[in-house]
Amino acid sequence: MFKIGCHLSVSKGLTAMLKDALSIKASVVQFFCRNPRGKGEIKFSAEDTAEFKRLLAEHNFGPMLAHGPFIINAASDKPETAALTEELLAGDLRFMASVPGGMYNIHPGNYLKRTPEEGIKSIAALLSRVMDPREDTLVLVETMAGKGTEIGKSFEELRSIIDLCRYQEKMGVCLDTCHIWDGGYDIVNNLDGVLEEFDRVVGLERLKAIHLNDSLNALGGRKDRHAKIGEGRLGLEGIVRIINHPKLRDLPFYLETPQDDIAGYGAEIELLKTKRSF
Repeated sequence: MFKIGCHLSVSKGLTAMLKDALSIKASVVQFFCRNPRGKGEIKFSAEDTAEFKRLLAEHNFGPMLAHGPFIINAASDKPETAALTEELLAGDLRFMASVPGGMYNIHPGNYLKRTPEEGIKSIAALLSRVMDPREDTLVLVETMAGKGTEIGKSFEELRSIIDLCRYQEKMGVCLDTCHIWDGGYDIVNNLDGVLEEFDRVVGLERLKAIHLNDSLNALGGRKDRHAKIGEGRLGLEGIVRIINHPKLRDLPFYLETPQDDIAGYGAEIELLKTKRSF
């Protein structure tokens, strides 16, 4: 099964989100549990949650991927930022405990005026506090473009976070194709080599999801500017090699391309399905 989907709004409820996904023939979905740029938590009724779970099972959806809000920074040395990040992550993970087989993805954070090593230690310590070993939610750290003081631009930084986390068995990686390209990994001309390096440093068994995006930037640009599929530097052929690669093809793919509406995602999903080898 080709697990392909996109980021959809959950503002009208979980069930409405899945119905939107079905309308564009998506088989996986990414969403925010709250306002992505604020503290506001979205409340879901018991009826909505129950219908959501029924539709997940009925339509054989792949794993639901929640994305942490953009305002968090687990690497920050500011007490108020660290406290807010811990509060929001803990709240999101409490909700994700009700989502069967769900995953939760975060941008690792920015070390700001600290050293990268200090930032990495803070990320791992915070995750160790908010993760519950009794739950089955996987927490994913995302590959980043490396703009400013972002942590996650290298495989080594991601591995360090995982190594320092108390619950390593519940940790994984989300590979963003735009970010990794912008970070300097040539997934267009040397996809096999990049995956071999990832396996050596992190381990391919840790790779649990892919954000499928083209990039407006040249290789190593470190600017994080997503493009629609086939309209950037990766190109359609590069994207097609990724979705068909034997080490990647069984993973869930989540589109985060810039779209005006849901129909744009639907067109990309339809296009990619025609390029999938079975």
